Amino acid sequence: MKKMDKRKIVKIIQLVKNDVRRFKNPIVTQIGELTKDPFAVLISCLLSLRTKDETTAVASKKLFALATTPRQMLGLSIPQIEKAIYPVGFYHTKARRIKEICKVLLEKYKGKVPETIEELVQLKGVGRKTAGIVMCYGHNKGVSIPTDSHVHQISNRLGWVQTKTPEKTEEALMKLIPKPYWRDLNNIFVTFGQHVCVPVSPFCSQCVISKYCPKVGVVRSR
Repeated sequence: MKKMDKRKIVKIIQLVKNDVRRFKNPIVTQIGELTKDPFAVLISCLLSLRTKDETTAVASKKLFALATTPRQMLGLSIPQIEKAIYPVGFYHTKARRIKEICKVLLEKYKGKVPETIEELVQLKGVGRKTAGIVMCYGHNKGVSIPTDSHVHQISNRLGWVQTKTPEKTEEALMKLIPKPYWRDLNNIFVTFGQHVCVPVSPFCSQCVISKYCPKVGVVRSR
């Protein structure tokens, strides 16, 4: 990319960041800001997969009222965890995963959450996006750009990337976006994607970056 293009990208990120301050942050970011605890971020992120933020918030609060450390969590039965996190998506599977992960954290990492992407993705049920979120909002280290459907879709709509999967989008964005902006991009674009640049019929008439956006793939907008 040309230097001018990079300056334009940074300007867009800053405009969106300022705009989304009127909305609540995604729940996992909120939990990271409140607790400063990588374990809380890891568990809440696992709960959030395929689950609405409102449901994740209630489930996380109920579960953390019972246990806040891997050792305490391991002391709970699977039915206890299931009851606390219901009705998050795949709550049966997630309850088992939480127990398995806590066992590994205690046996291999002395109850601490690993501080590298490579170690985090070795935990069962933890993909690269979840690992990146734990690094960014749990350990406060912007070593990747956690890329979910919102980050993937918005980056393609802006014409920054031409990719088919979130994994390929992350690879492309890490080559394109200056590193100081990596940590915040997921939080900014997820919030933006939940409220303005929604998946179907985005609110382009209310968008602060509309004049910079080629609206790639947008068939209808509001």
